[in-house]
Amino acid sequence: MAKISVEIPDELLADLDEHVGDDGKFVNRSDAVRASIRKTLDILDEIDDRHNRLVEDE
Repeated sequence: MAKISVEIPDELLADLDEHVGDDGKFVNRSDAVRASIRKTLDILDEIDDRHNRLVEDE
């Protein structure tokens, strides 16, 4: 799995951290970021589909 580095504003990171850990929805920050990216890509695919821009796999 590739590793990347990103800059995130402190307030956004603090909000993210509220959902990470033993009492959170995600095991760690990486898990939360991956879930967010997947959700964003799903939304973008839905938008592209509505505008007939989605390319079907052959």
